[in-house]
Amino acid sequence: MSKSRLSGVARLPHYRPDPAGTHPPLLSPDYASTQLRAPLKAPVDLPQRLTEVTGPVLGDGLVRPGDADLTRGYAEEPAGQRIIVSGRLLDSDGRTIPHNLVEIWQANAAGRYRHDRDNWPAPLDPNFDGMGRTLTDAEGRYSFTTVKPGAYPWRNHHNAWRPAHIHFSLFGRSFTQRLVTQMYFPDDPLFGQDPIFNSVPESARQRMIANLSLADTRPDWALAFRFDIVLRGSVATPLESEG
Repeated sequence: MSKSRLSGVARLPHYRPDPAGTHPPLLSPDYASTQLRAPLKAPVDLPQRLTEVTGPVLGDGLVRPGDADLTRGYAEEPAGQRIIVSGRLLDSDGRTIPHNLVEIWQANAAGRYRHDRDNWPAPLDPNFDGMGRTLTDAEGRYSFTTVKPGAYPWRNHHNAWRPAHIHFSLFGRSFTQRLVTQMYFPDDPLFGQDPIFNSVPESARQRMIANLSLADTRPDWALAFRFDIVLRGSVATPLESEG
């Protein structure tokens, strides 16, 4: 009998720390607001005890039928190009994560959020709120139907525009797997001047860009993009620097 069994010590699961070159630094000078909120001292890593490695319990009641289709629920369909965004949720060992909450939020096709603080002169869409949620299936797959978001201006620097993107929130199986990130679209001409996108180490940026998936399109109805997400580990999707 092992010493740990004799002493009654349980061996807890442990998530490998993310390697250097995955996430953006907390201070990215070109991203102006990080100069105000970045910590002045090095963060302290919390130990992975039972509360960190056991996850939030998220039941089916949090997701209603139709929550994954952002084009429904209003009198008419929203303006813009319909798209299907789908993929798999995986852990760092390549195992799928089933029955897990995935939430998204985004601007409308004109690049405007339905939010009181977003008041630049782009049209609001009365048929689009930009929010959706779903649970991954037994094989870790998810799918959303929405419209492709537009670019929008922000005040980081002169003539600053954010590339089109969709925000993702994933709970994972535990607190230490929690991830908030952004999904971008292929070949966006605004990548080169966006300090949020470029704050992510170059080796990891491609993980935030979806792939066009002709196999998943619905002919004569919607384009499709594939975006697989990895929680923790050496191939984790980079964490979002909030903006």
